[in-house]
Amino acid sequence: MDDADRFLPLTETIAPDDQAAVAEVVAGAGKAGTAVYPIGGRTATDYGARPTRPGLGLSLAGLNRIVDYPARDLTITVEAGVTIADLAARLRTEGQRLPVDIPQAARATVGGAVATNPSGPRRFRCGTLRDYVIGASAVDGRGTVFSAGGRVVKNAAGYDLCRLLTGSLGTIGVVTQVTLMVKPVPQASALVACDVADLDEAERVLAELVHTKAVPAAIELLIGPAWRDEPALAVPGSSVGRLVVGFEGTAPEVDWMVDEFASQWCRSGRGAPASMRGDDGLRLWSRLAEFPAGGDGALVVEIRVLPSATVEQIGLLLGAVPDASIEAHAGDGVIRARLAPPGDAAGLLDRLREPVRAKGGSLVVLSHPPDVELGQRHVWGPPTATAGPMRAIKSRFDPKGILNPDRFIFASP
Repeated sequence: MDDADRFLPLTETIAPDDQAAVAEVVAGAGKAGTAVYPIGGRTATDYGARPTRPGLGLSLAGLNRIVDYPARDLTITVEAGVTIADLAARLRTEGQRLPVDIPQAARATVGGAVATNPSGPRRFRCGTLRDYVIGASAVDGRGTVFSAGGRVVKNAAGYDLCRLLTGSLGTIGVVTQVTLMVKPVPQASALVACDVADLDEAERVLAELVHTKAVPAAIELLIGPAWRDEPALAVPGSSVGRLVVGFEGTAPEVDWMVDEFASQWCRSGRGAPASMRGDDGLRLWSRLAEFPAGGDGALVVEIRVLPSATVEQIGLLLGAVPDASIEAHAGDGVIRARLAPPGDAAGLLDRLREPVRAKGGSLVVLSHPPDVELGQRHVWGPPTATAGPMRAIKSRFDPKGILNPDRFIFASP
């Protein structure tokens, strides 16, 4: 059994091969009051609170067709079981891409990605998956098929169900088909890496980036043991961590931006940064994207604060867990950290969450080992003012509460 499957109390797993069959299964489960757990590539099964209600696993692996690809419209429509890797391969044939970093692309599915709304280092310039979902079909908790959006990029009329579905963990509908906006593949890309001696210097360097003429695609602050063996980051000197800045565009644009950043760095007296292109650059982009999925039994958390508070929160995190491995999307205020799970993981999360909430931020658990018991409050944090409206939406789409019960933040703690 896959470790991820240990998080779901499945009595059996069914794999329908089209939307009508999905609707039939969900309708039957709804009449019987049986819980339904949608399953994609099993890369994020441990995301969210662990459910305890036995139920039916609903695999979307059979819904794996490319439905429509009018490349000139910069859109593609695919079924939910298409893997991210297969989607990328199809888009490459037309020189296009979905510019969102999704870990474990060979296994992760489009439907699963919509359910979890992942993002990675490119979110600073490109955003998250929610920004690219322009149409979707799904099955609600009564077995009713509904659709939202369409194939036109500028379709923005009415209530945006696409945004509601994206990131909902499959709790208001089983996504069966998705239409995505895509982008041309950039001609060139590069990463530059610089030592930062301490967190004070990291704060100064990030403040300087605000005034740079270059337009980064990614601004990553990397700290901790996970990055010490990365040869591409072998910048001379001792440091608390490394700042990695990514650039994408035409070849002349990337050359100019790298030179501009290097000149700015040298003018500040810090020396020239290391530059990575070609295979080295691609490998580092990939490692940055895969960081949240490489926990190896770690407790992986995500902290979101204002970008100006990023370094301060990293300092507080390291004060509590000195050996934490951190990847901070510093331009967005998103901090992801791998922590060795202590005996009292719940207590640690309470201690970490308190200063984050004091600054108006949030902390959620992205994954944790199967043997670490965490309640909903420790995974998502205490209920907020949005809990009531979210419960109302959940009740409207899933009146019997059969879709991924108790996993998301609007379920009762």
